[in-house]
This record gives sequence, structure tokens and C-alpha cells, in this order.
Amino acid sequence: MTNPAAITAYWNDAALDFDDEPDHGLREEVTRTAWQKRLISWAPATPADVLDVGCGTGSISQLLAEVGHRVTGVDLAPRMADQARAKLTAAGLQARFLVGDAAVPPTGDEQFDLLLSRHLVWTLPDPQAALREWIARIRPGGTLVLVEGRWREAGQAGVPYVAGAETLPWHHGIGADELAAVVCPLVTDLRTEDLSSSSDLWGGPVADERYALIAQI
Repeated sequence: MTNPAAITAYWNDAALDFDDEPDHGLREEVTRTAWQKRLISWAPATPADVLDVGCGTGSISQLLAEVGHRVTGVDLAPRMADQARAKLTAAGLQARFLVGDAAVPPTGDEQFDLLLSRHLVWTLPDPQAALREWIARIRPGGTLVLVEGRWREAGQAGVPYVAGAETLPWHHGIGADELAAVVCPLVTDLRTEDLSSSSDLWGGPVADERYALIAQI
């Protein structure tokens, strides 16, 4: 069994150099532009209410805010949320960042037009319950976007994840077909997009499975 305090501590420790990964910090223009194009294709065409669960340091939140969306980010690690706030403030953008369990976002009865999660479900003790919770937070006609894949369990290069991580149901990630089978009964329509072959998204070629699942509620 994983320890919630250990998970928080892990991601707090990871916050300092989290953005060093090309697809985390989006510091290179080619990577940033690649993610921006994908997000624009997935998100509503007009300004909308967006919930970024497991927002990390806010790089994806920033891209969404830049095109006019009203963004709320949630992360378990206070240092991640602090960095996200600082990042958007420095960019002259407005967004709200909350500290809390991304599986049960601390947003009360609010609903959103888009809920996005990137590289998160492998960390969740009960990912299927989280998916139901997230879908309940989306307005009818809204969109769920999950950027996921199959990879090793550690979220930070070279650093082992917390003790008990092997008990997490999806600790090695989850394939597109498997995730689609879980989400399909909960939504009205879904599709997946392969992301493995788009090296610009990752700062270089990748050999593992990476994809986006886009579902309509």
C-alpha cells in the first residue's frame, strides 16, 4: 500500500527540477509549439472553463490560459502548485491553482467544459473511481482529455517511486485500448490519437506507447 504522505513528498521533491524534462518545462519552442497545437485541437474553440488535474508546474495550464481559457489547476504537491502560480504570474496570465488530491479535485460543485490530465493515472490508488469523479465534473457536451501511455513507474528520471508503488493498479501506465475500454461506458463518444510518433512533443524520439484519449460527455 502506498503512503499518501510519501507520494506528496516525492512530488514536492521533484518540483525543483521537474521542468528540466523537455515535455514538462516546454522550454524549447518546437516542443512548446507542438503541445500548443495539440491543445488547441482538443480544447473548445472559444474561452472555456478548464480543469487541469495533476497540473504539476503549470506548463499545460499556461498554454491553455494563453489562448483565453479560464484555468483551474490541481496538484497534490504544494511546491508544484507554487511553481505553477509563479509561472503564470511571470507570464502575466491569470489562473487558479489548488493544492489537493487530483483524484477528487477540491473544486466543490463546479463544473468545467474541459478536464485534462497528463501522465497521472499511473499514480492513482483507484484510477477508475477517479475517472468517474472527473467525468462528473464535466458539463454535458464537455470534453475529457487524458494524455497517457505505458512507461516505467518512476515519474522522475532515475529516482525510484514510493514504496508500495507496485500495488497501484496502473503503475506501469495503461495502453490506449485498455483505457478506452474503461472510459467508453462513461461517455458518449471517444477517440484516441497516437503521440508516440510525434517526437516534437517529447523533445526527441520515444520508444514507448504514448497517446491522447479524447472523450465527449
